[in-house]
Amino acid sequence: MHLLRRIEAYLRATGTAPARFGREAASDPRLVFDLRRGRQPRASLGRRLNVFLEGRERALEERR
Repeated sequence: MHLLRRIEAYLRATGTAPARFGREAASDPRLVFDLRRGRQPRASLGRRLNVFLEGRERALEERR
């Protein structure tokens, strides 16, 4: 799944604000806003975001 779509799905599922997600995932509160405007993350940031999302998605599944 495309990274931004995955982030957007996570934001909807959890009600997390975009700035909070960016701050927690990458210490960058503008991250989601920049991605929405076309920013392409470096490979290392993309990996970090995927790892962050995997952990959070796993926790969501365990609560269900």
